[in-house]
Amino acid sequence: MTAYTINLDPIVKLTREQFYDLCAANPELKLERNANGELVIMSPTGGETSAWNSDLNTDLSIWNRQERLGKVFDSSGGFSLPRGSDRSPDAAWIPIEKWNALSPEQRKKFLPLCPDFVIELLSPTDSWIKGLAKMQEYQDNGCRLGWLIDPESKRVAIYRLGQPVEILETPVSLSGEDVLSGFVLNLENIWSS
Repeated sequence: MTAYTINLDPIVKLTREQFYDLCAANPELKLERNANGELVIMSPTGGETSAWNSDLNTDLSIWNRQERLGKVFDSSGGFSLPRGSDRSPDAAWIPIEKWNALSPEQRKKFLPLCPDFVIELLSPTDSWIKGLAKMQEYQDNGCRLGWLIDPESKRVAIYRLGQPVEILETPVSLSGEDVLSGFVLNLENIWSS
């Protein structure tokens, strides 16, 4: 998925509310807003990446339905992060306590919080360096566990709150650790494609 960043500052400072309205008026576009207020426009993913993304969300959702510990969100779910950006991770999870603390109005818009868990899955045209920066942004906003999965290079960057990034080469699976207790993501189908 190719992403383009547009600096709108010369003409307008894009607020959160304006960004939400822009997304609502253009639902066919995949948009994000970084902490500098710049608009990030992303193209749709290819079939292979889309299928992997669907599998990741399915696995996370099945675990969550069994455990009933929180809410799972797909790549269409928007989050207004505390430090100013508006992001849509490929998969995300929040504890049920955070969900229950939101008002009905907050639940209808981009959620005003950072997920406790995120997955970003790189497309063949995505940059590893930009992916690492995006994952660091999630961690800086309070994400407790995050996985940047790079199918092409068969590597994963694991982000844990308050710890250095860990890079794994061709791991067979990933553990949800203490954030998603009992969740294990099998990566063999991604590596073997």
